[in-house]
Amino acid sequence: MKVIVALSLLVAVASAVPLVPLMPLEELEGRITNGELAKAGQFPYQAGLSLVFGSSGAWCGGTLISDRWILTAAHCTDGADGVTVYLGAIDIKDDNEVGQQRIYSSKSNIIVHADWDPSTLSNDISLIKLPVSVEFNDRIQPAALPKMDGHYSTYEGDMVWASGWGKDSDKATSVSQYLRYIEVPVLKLSTCKTYYLGSVTDKMICISGKDGKSTCNGDSGGPLVYKHDGVNTVIGATSFGIALGCEKGWPGVFTRVTSYLDWIEDQSGVVNK
Repeated sequence: MKVIVALSLLVAVASAVPLVPLMPLEELEGRITNGELAKAGQFPYQAGLSLVFGSSGAWCGGTLISDRWILTAAHCTDGADGVTVYLGAIDIKDDNEVGQQRIYSSKSNIIVHADWDPSTLSNDISLIKLPVSVEFNDRIQPAALPKMDGHYSTYEGDMVWASGWGKDSDKATSVSQYLRYIEVPVLKLSTCKTYYLGSVTDKMICISGKDGKSTCNGDSGGPLVYKHDGVNTVIGATSFGIALGCEKGWPGVFTRVTSYLDWIEDQSGVVNK
């Protein structure tokens, strides 16, 4: 059985042995593998998450879904003591970037799904409540949740967008300074399941890893978005990939947002009816 690995990335030295290389935040490099450089305002729903775990930290992504809530992955936030949320950012090393906002949220504002299982990576979803409301502008806008109507597309074959500051290659040892993205097709779930031998469930959604285009370490929790008629609909949160590497052509796996619309509404009140 192939080993799978969650796609968060530790960014400060800790005593525990991580699944991915450690790198101080001030030495950030790398990005989504074989992706393109994002432009200001292109992904206004994109959030960056600098998480604190005692004396160590980790970097993940997230999706702004309202003026107070961020959607991300449970494996990013589980056990975190707090998080600094980056909004409107392209260059996360630029403290003076036009339009960039950073908001700290404490542990009490992090909600991890009660049925999150680290051993199987099932129910890999969490929410972060911002302590203040965000003012929307051309660089900061929420993504829409899928409409809650009981009839949900599988999105199989549709072109979708993944974005984040994750590693740009399997050789990279840290996350990116600059936001990158890929546009890729959604893979048939039945095909995705053949790659991961029982690890993929119907509550997950996969993208093709063709041509080495994929999410990678540091992209965890970040958005998978279907763009149609000017609406950005978040359909996935980056969850895991194959431990062999991000450029090996294996599918990237995301938490399927349509499977958790009731949970999101119950926890945050955010819903699209």
